[in-house]
Amino acid sequence: MMTTDTQRPRPGAAILRTALRRNIGAMIAGTVLMGLYQAAETAFPIALGLIVEHTMQDRSLGSLGVSIGSLAVIITTVSLSWRFGMRVLQKANTTEAHRWRVQVAACGLQPVARDVDGLKSGEILTIATEDADQTADIIEVVPLLVSSLVAVVVAAVALSLADLRLGLLVIVGTVGILSILAVMSKRIGSSTQEQQAKVARAGAKVADLIIGLRPLHGFGGNHAAFGSYRRVSTDAKRQAITVARVNGAYAGTALALNAVLAAAVSLTAGWLAFGGQISIGELVMAVGLAQFIMEPLKMFSEMPKYVMIARASAERMALVLSAPPVTVPGPERPAPGGDLEVDGVRHGTLRGLKFTVAAGEFVAIAPYQPRAAADLVAVLAVNAAPPAYEGVVRLGGQELADLSVEAVREHMLVNPYDAEIFGGTLRTNIDPSGSSRTLPEAVEASMLTDVVALHRDGLDYAVRDRGANLSGGQRQRLSLARALAADTDVLVLHNPTTAVDAVTEQLIARNIAKLRRGRTTVVITSSPALLDAADRVLVLDEGVITAEDTHRNLLARDEEYCLAVAR
Repeated sequence: MMTTDTQRPRPGAAILRTALRRNIGAMIAGTVLMGLYQAAETAFPIALGLIVEHTMQDRSLGSLGVSIGSLAVIITTVSLSWRFGMRVLQKANTTEAHRWRVQVAACGLQPVARDVDGLKSGEILTIATEDADQTADIIEVVPLLVSSLVAVVVAAVALSLADLRLGLLVIVGTVGILSILAVMSKRIGSSTQEQQAKVARAGAKVADLIIGLRPLHGFGGNHAAFGSYRRVSTDAKRQAITVARVNGAYAGTALALNAVLAAAVSLTAGWLAFGGQISIGELVMAVGLAQFIMEPLKMFSEMPKYVMIARASAERMALVLSAPPVTVPGPERPAPGGDLEVDGVRHGTLRGLKFTVAAGEFVAIAPYQPRAAADLVAVLAVNAAPPAYEGVVRLGGQELADLSVEAVREHMLVNPYDAEIFGGTLRTNIDPSGSSRTLPEAVEASMLTDVVALHRDGLDYAVRDRGANLSGGQRQRLSLARALAADTDVLVLHNPTTAVDAVTEQLIARNIAKLRRGRTTVVITSSPALLDAADRVLVLDEGVITAEDTHRNLLARDEEYCLAVAR
């Protein structure tokens, strides 16, 4: 009796079956057209043999005309069937690769929904591009395999009609070649899978280096970081060389075996013709087929390699697509304009954290330890799922565990201090969906107006990837403008003004309080300007709230608070 694990299909195989099932119509059409192409290609040397056998003996202009017409029909069939067959297959291939890319990207963009086993963004990028493309290649592999088989069968039948020994030689030789290459293709699959993993790790390392390049230069760690990347990259290069060697050995073996079979067919046909057992026309046909059959045999023999590569890529995609969910989100939605409650949360450095922010209130949280602020942001942003911590977070009266991630993020926006800036324009960074009704107000409140006025294109000023052509303060204000333009019921800002001068910071603090009046706002910061603009301040020390009052009252009676927020 089989166990449950044995009965369960392998994820990679399931992905390949899904790709084949979704494109069965295109594959049937492609198989018919490519089979017609291979049959017409095979018919060409057969037709030449018949022309030699009959037309040249009769020496009739009518027979010559029929022969030329037949060859024209064969050539036309070859051209059209190949063109339209490959068009159908490549369209299906491209479409299927796009589907898998979207699925992998969707999983990668929602890390809270799935446990992707420690894969970094660079690795997921490689899986979503190269592996998705190679998995979709299975759609072309099957029709090309069948069409190549058609050519081999037609050639074997035609040669058998001339002499049974020739047909058997083709069949036995083909089976022998495929048996040898099937064994070699397994090595290609395992080597390719290892190469993809190492390339993905190198890509992830590059992404990490780019993100941390400035801090690395700051404390002189760039040389050690580059050395680490060099080692990872060298491993990937060595594995790529190994794969190239395996592929080269495979291709060389396939070509040599195909050439041996073609030579064997030609020599056998010559020996039979010399003995008078086949005619001159049949000899011409046999030699022509022996030369022609090398191409479908080459294609036929390469298919196991592509199957193994597709399977290896599908297994890597399965790491993301079949990863178990971290948590099963609930179906509920929070009440509009609701409050925010953190009740006894223990996560990282947080030690039973409790506080409540009423609907429409502007509250500032002054963290004495930066790590505690990061842990709180992770919980509120649902980057740490409810099962990952003790305690309860309620949004609009509903526990986060009962809400879908989408509903939480529509209702509450948590803007991190290191929010990404994307390549595009100022406008597309502030309002990516193009649906914000408060874009001008958000630009003004974040004091981004000087950046807009500085450039002739205004909000359409081009922004490079990661905001490379903006200063640190400009990037931070752009990120703040995006958060304000979203106009969510609950807004959480983490250190939104650390790279801004004191005068601008004062103006931003007043603007945020004015723009967000009547909307729930939480600012996690040590900025005196933002703390003073808040309705009340919560002091977060050693993972718990230790004090609560207005900024000015805390300054007047709490010396430790003064030291923590004084600049």
